[in-house]
Amino acid sequence: MISDDLLRTCLAEHWRLHNAQIVPHHGGMNSGTWFVTAGPRRWVAKAVAPDTVFDYTSGLAAAAVLDRPDLPTGAPERSRDGRLAVTVEGMMLALLAWVPGEPVTGDGPAQQRIIGTTLARAHAALRGAGIPSADSFHWVDPEAEHLDVRDWVRPAVTAALTALDDLDPATLTWGPLHTDPAPEALRLDQGTGTCGLIDWSTAMPGPYLYDLASAVMYVGGPDDADPLIEAYLAQGVLARAEVERGLTTLLRFRWAVQADYFARRIAARDLTGIADHAENEKGLEDARRSVG
Repeated sequence: MISDDLLRTCLAEHWRLHNAQIVPHHGGMNSGTWFVTAGPRRWVAKAVAPDTVFDYTSGLAAAAVLDRPDLPTGAPERSRDGRLAVTVEGMMLALLAWVPGEPVTGDGPAQQRIIGTTLARAHAALRGAGIPSADSFHWVDPEAEHLDVRDWVRPAVTAALTALDDLDPATLTWGPLHTDPAPEALRLDQGTGTCGLIDWSTAMPGPYLYDLASAVMYVGGPDDADPLIEAYLAQGVLARAEVERGLTTLLRFRWAVQADYFARRIAARDLTGIADHAENEKGLEDARRSVG
């Protein structure tokens, strides 16, 4: 992890921020984060190891393209030489705009409608945007060694991938994906009613249904997500027939992604962003109950 002193030096060197106030946050599982304040302005500095995420700069590029007053994204501030992120001790470091508000919880119909509407608006705004990405959908390797961490993982992941192939993702509506629109990635400013969508770690092209399935997963699954799904559909990004045909399959694949992710962390004994291995085990167990 980058030290606070090194971060302070980088902020001055790359963003001309001298004597900035830095408060460590480190709330993510794949990154180090700090709150940065200089005068009246506020940012989040985020450092990501290149081997823990996909093409980080593609997510930053999407956030920059999408960012606007009615849909803030935590867009990156370019460095003094024009880069979205700089390399520091093997980490990719970006300085992201602060998005006011509080995280959405996803509890109750009103919160769900905010999630569905905001996600659909982001998809609509990015449709056709030329976001360069080194990654493509999908990325789960059924032959990966880490899938042997438990006997059930490889068969469950393989079955989910087979179901996805049978659906034929190429027949779905594609565009740049957020890839992980968890409720806490949405920030609602109660004073203005504006909801932002942050944490753009990648923006690979893929079926919009993957992002919708991710949002549905976080609120408890399709049986508990009617307000979210209806709010998303109301924006006209996807036809109801496409959602009815593919959501269950994409949700199953999303749980396979969850199994793959936590199996990799367990195999590598990766504790980034968590207190102990029990949290990785819980993530894998949650996937076991739902991926079948």
